[in-house]
Amino acid sequence: MNVDCSQDPRRSFRTRHNPRLLLVASPLALLLMALPASLCAQISLSTVVDLAQKNSSTVKLADADLSKSIKVLAEAKDIYIPNLILGSSIGPPSIGFTFSQPSVASASMQSLFFSFPQRQYIAAAEKGIEAARLSLKDAREQSALDASTEYIELDAVTSEIEAARQQQEDSDRLLQIEQQRQEAGVDPLSEVLQARLKVAQLKLSRMHLQSRATALIAQLAALTGLPAVSIATQHASIPEIPAVKSDPFAVGIKTPGIEAAQIQAAARERQAKGDLLGTTLWPQIGFGAQYNRDATSLGNYNSYFGRIDPITGKGKKFKADNFSAGFSIQIPIFDVSKRDKARQSVVEALRARVEAEQAQRQNDVQIATLSGSLQELDALAEVASLKQQIAAEQLKTVQTELQSGNGAGVEPGAPAQPSPRLEQLARIDERQKAIDALDAGLDLSKARLNLLRALGHMEDWLHTLTPDSPAVSPAGTPNAPLSKPGS
Repeated sequence: MNVDCSQDPRRSFRTRHNPRLLLVASPLALLLMALPASLCAQISLSTVVDLAQKNSSTVKLADADLSKSIKVLAEAKDIYIPNLILGSSIGPPSIGFTFSQPSVASASMQSLFFSFPQRQYIAAAEKGIEAARLSLKDAREQSALDASTEYIELDAVTSEIEAARQQQEDSDRLLQIEQQRQEAGVDPLSEVLQARLKVAQLKLSRMHLQSRATALIAQLAALTGLPAVSIATQHASIPEIPAVKSDPFAVGIKTPGIEAAQIQAAARERQAKGDLLGTTLWPQIGFGAQYNRDATSLGNYNSYFGRIDPITGKGKKFKADNFSAGFSIQIPIFDVSKRDKARQSVVEALRARVEAEQAQRQNDVQIATLSGSLQELDALAEVASLKQQIAAEQLKTVQTELQSGNGAGVEPGAPAQPSPRLEQLARIDERQKAIDALDAGLDLSKARLNLLRALGHMEDWLHTLTPDSPAVSPAGTPNAPLSKPGS
């Protein structure tokens, strides 16, 4: 059973307009009240964003890439540190000329001493770390944007569901009134059918909102790893989304993702430069040392490698302890495979640069598009808010006239006195205007968040998230509910 913990059970099961639902509603209300508090606990936006960032596969992959880039830099630098290898090659005596050195133990070390290409590889690895850090930051911001958008939409849809529930109660009451008027011969049957149509339409609209809320909860559960039954929004935890204004023709504004692409392109260029240097006449100097402890009594080594003492004229066995050390210098003269590898690196660097430029252009276009649409969405939200306020005032007028009359009297041609039917219609219309205002405010909030992301200010807004406490606007006043967009 799916339970909407964001609603007050006592409010969700009001039956003042339909007493016949009392027998069904009361047990369900008691069941909801008996649910464990942990299932109905509201989760702040800050908690959802934090869990989404920890649970995101994209963030985990970006973090793994950062760890890998750190190891790549360590490998590029550690090539200058001499390695140490121990070994032994003892075997049975050979027949005839020996092909191996009978080492009881051997130790060798080698390292790179000087290389122009290696300096470029180290610089490329350092830029790779910087790019990986920016990619991780970009992945975290994207994860936060996705979670925030879903959370804010769920909060708005939750309010819309409550308004739709009130609409359904009012439409049920309207149907009762029309049935009574039709039975009394005041209204034709068509009015009853219109009321039934209104009930069916509102029921369908509420079902659509509930399906939408279910999908949003499932998406948030997938993003955060929380069980779906425990997800309920806390409106006070949503901070104010600033109305950022930007030049629609501004270019060159960088996000972490764009900076990462540009730095990665620079790293590829360094890599390509190193590969090109490896095909030129620049020397590469290495250092090496080796020690062998050889067995003098195994095999016939002395038969071939023994020497005559020039003083005594007697034979002398080869030494058991042998050591050598020195530098090796390599100058590349002609290497086709390295040349082809360098050309490949140049093409990859060019591709990385073009991809970075493409990402910059796409972001510039997105800023221009969002800047233009924000003005329209802001105006639509203001219009929807004003319509809701007008509908609320009209409802108050109808309710006042129902209580005290409209003062028109009963003379011929005077306006008719309002009826309970008009009150229900006014209630339904006012709730519909509230739902429209919520939708308009939601579209505006989404556009503002996406513009913040495109302008590179997403992290600044994330810093305003405060867990387990009401969010406060920069002016020091609590945020207005989403039902008042454009205010």
